[in-house]
Amino acid sequence: MTREPHGRAWVVGKYVLLQIPGWVVVGGLLVAGVRWWGLSQRLALVLFGAWLLKDVVLFPLLRVAYEPEGGSGGADGMVGARGVAREDLDPAGYVRLGAELWRAELAEGAGPVRRGDTVRVRAVRGLTLVVGPEPGEAP
Repeated sequence: MTREPHGRAWVVGKYVLLQIPGWVVVGGLLVAGVRWWGLSQRLALVLFGAWLLKDVVLFPLLRVAYEPEGGSGGADGMVGARGVAREDLDPAGYVRLGAELWRAELAEGAGPVRRGDTVRVRAVRGLTLVVGPEPGEAP
C-alpha cells in the first residue's frame, strides 16, 4: 500500500482499517449469538457477510471523506479553477464553478469583469472566492 497523496490503495487501506473495529464487534456479537442464544452458524455467517457487503457498497459514497486533505478537494482545490461570471463583478458578485454558484470578489488590482466572462479563482476567503479575469480574456 503506497502512501502517495492521491493513491487509491492508500484511501482503500484507510477505509478498511477504520472498518475493522466494527467487524470485530459484529463478529463478537454473532459468535455470542451462536454460543449463548441459539443463533445458527449459517445465519451468523450470512449476517456477517451482509455487514461486509454493506461496507463495500458504501465505499464509493464515502471515499471522498477518506482522501487526504489538501488534495483536490476543499478550498485549496478551488484555487486555479475556472468559472463564469453570472453578473458584473465590480467589485463583487456571483460566479458559477461547475454546477455551483459562489459569491466572488475581484482580486486586488483586477479590473472589472463582465457577465459571461471567464474568471480564475486566485484565493478562497471563507465562503467567498477571490477571482480575477482569465488571462487572455478581453478587458
